[in-house]
Amino acid sequence: MAAAAGDATSKIRTEEARDLTRIERIGAHSHIRGLGLDDALDARKKSQGMVGQQAARRAAGVVVQMIKEGKIAGRCVLLAGAPGTGKTAIAMGMAQALGAETPFTMIAGSEVFSLEMSKTEAMTQAFRRSIGVRIREETEIIEGEVVEINVDRPAANPGAKAASRTGQLTLKTADMESIFDLGQKMIDSMQKEKVTVGDVITIDKATGRITKLGRSFIRSKDYDAMSSDTRFVQTPEGELTKRKEVVHTVTLHEIDVINSRQQGFLALFAGDTGEIKSEVREQIDSRVAEWREDGKGEIVPGVLFIDEVHMLDIECFSWLNRALESPMAPVVVMASNRGISRIRGTQYKSPHGIPIDLLDRMVIISTQPYREDELREIIKIRAEEEDVDMDEEALVVLTKLGTRTSLRYVLQLITTANLVTQKRRASTVSQADIKKVYNLFIDLSRSVEFLSQHEKEFLFGEEDAILTSSKLQDAEIAVDE
Repeated sequence: MAAAAGDATSKIRTEEARDLTRIERIGAHSHIRGLGLDDALDARKKSQGMVGQQAARRAAGVVVQMIKEGKIAGRCVLLAGAPGTGKTAIAMGMAQALGAETPFTMIAGSEVFSLEMSKTEAMTQAFRRSIGVRIREETEIIEGEVVEINVDRPAANPGAKAASRTGQLTLKTADMESIFDLGQKMIDSMQKEKVTVGDVITIDKATGRITKLGRSFIRSKDYDAMSSDTRFVQTPEGELTKRKEVVHTVTLHEIDVINSRQQGFLALFAGDTGEIKSEVREQIDSRVAEWREDGKGEIVPGVLFIDEVHMLDIECFSWLNRALESPMAPVVVMASNRGISRIRGTQYKSPHGIPIDLLDRMVIISTQPYREDELREIIKIRAEEEDVDMDEEALVVLTKLGTRTSLRYVLQLITTANLVTQKRRASTVSQADIKKVYNLFIDLSRSVEFLSQHEKEFLFGEEDAILTSSKLQDAEIAVDE
């Protein structure tokens, strides 16, 4: 029986541990925490997950500062550089530096063509997702420290009709104390928030929502042991009922969807927003203008990041030219790794595959290839992010490989080498593990070399195409004769 009880206890503990474990996926840029700048907007060599690219990061920091101050709108920034030089990383750093309040929308150029709507509608929705409206409204709240909670339990008689629970809540401030009657919903809400005597809470009068602010400093010595997450606050002063200003930040696109669908805000969760009529947007713009005049709302200029911008066509570029002149335009940040290439939808060539008239509107930030010491730091950061222990020799080999191949290739080898290390029951990745995965997974240059050597063995190679076309020509001549 004791063994069974022990097994049951261990099973419960395991299930609790599983519940408490938070699963996080490690992404390509999950190590980025910001742009890594100091107060003077100078880039540190290594900070917040960013390494190198000091000039590009400083330029991005200036743009971020102007966005925060609301002095920039309808501007266009182009991040131009070779593949693997940190363009998307800088954009992610900008998003982290701006914070959650500033709208940041990230799309790829090819997304515009894959949606079930017109290209201009897709671009319009992306623009309006990147513009926030900060709405201010006043609401009445009750704020105080919980002195006593009394809940009347319903009759336990099986024959009696089930009655809803009622109770009383005593709240106090530094100046007064009052008793409030509680209904079933309020009791359930308090139990859900785990409100106990000594907590400082707020109750929204309009919605009945209960928010626990923390525990009163007077009650800080009630228990010998407390959780590290316990927050202590002062007992409120003045009256229990107060007027409080509540600020909501929503995007223009969210307001568009709510007003264009019958189900209202539930349409945001449905996902199928579809095309929105221009009349709806015009009405919303006029209403937002009224809010600004009355002081109820203000525009929060955000950022629209378009990756692989060369994938847009001439129609999208023409639309962008016009849209950037609008007073409601966000800051548009683009990234491209192309040189002189054809503008999609035309036969003309242009720098970065972008029309010259749009390039004139942009400020261009260039990214440079990483140096060997910078590659080493990036590999170390990624190894820490992926929870991989690597010895010095393995790090040196990966850095040398990065200079010969590419940064993206060597970053892929970190996890694969760690799996090889686990198979041999070791904890640290060694030089031998790197060499093994280097032989297992070939890089671009070795793949090209292999193709050139074995061209004839592949289907639809260049030589096959030449032979096939010559045979077809011979057959046409024979038919003519």
